[in-house]
Amino acid sequence: MNAFLINALQHYGYVALWLVVFVAAAGAPISGSLLLSAAGAFAALGDLNLFILFPVALSAAVLGDNLGYFLGLRVGTAFLAWLAQKKRFRWITPQSLERARTYFNRKAGWTIFITRFLIVVLGGSINFLAGLEEYPYARFLFWDVSGQILSVLISLGMGYLFAASWEEVAGLFGAFSSLILALVVAFILSAFLIRKMRQQRRARAAQGATNEVHEASEMPPLLQSMPGQKTDQLPVPD
Repeated sequence: MNAFLINALQHYGYVALWLVVFVAAAGAPISGSLLLSAAGAFAALGDLNLFILFPVALSAAVLGDNLGYFLGLRVGTAFLAWLAQKKRFRWITPQSLERARTYFNRKAGWTIFITRFLIVVLGGSINFLAGLEEYPYARFLFWDVSGQILSVLISLGMGYLFAASWEEVAGLFGAFSSLILALVVAFILSAFLIRKMRQQRRARAAQGATNEVHEASEMPPLLQSMPGQKTDQLPVPD
């Protein structure tokens, strides 16, 4: 697949670059960053113009991200409404969706920014999720454009500076990105497990306190009054 994309770049130039980057940003499982690095290498060799590559790549990436956002906004909401009608998805309620939307709005900015250039594999999913959760479009566009500017500069710059070995450099950057993704997943799973353990511990403590209260309520009245009763308050026989 990569060889096919690079061959298309050699034959069709900027048009091929725009189409591939657009489709990759929209969520297709192809590497737009790799093709940008190749384009930077071709620019260093004089086959392409670096100052034309930048706006072409940036416009394609931003429009692809916007396509994913608006798909989530239009299709995702209807899809969740359909799921909410199914018995097996009764946990999808307006209250749970509102909590998810509130949480996403607090965390989405940096997530959108980072997935433009570092954890690129999650970019398409984050775009769709941002639309699904109705993340404000102006804020989405700000973080998206900011991240994509950095992404295009990094990919084109690596290809241009390391033209002779751009494939090796792009591979190293991809491996680093995969490592960051693995660390993020491990952190999320660890946080989830720790939260579950704390919830179970609190549930056991609450259950223990409930059992003690229940046992105390079942004790005979005389036994309940004896521990706190003074000696001079004991009944005197006739």
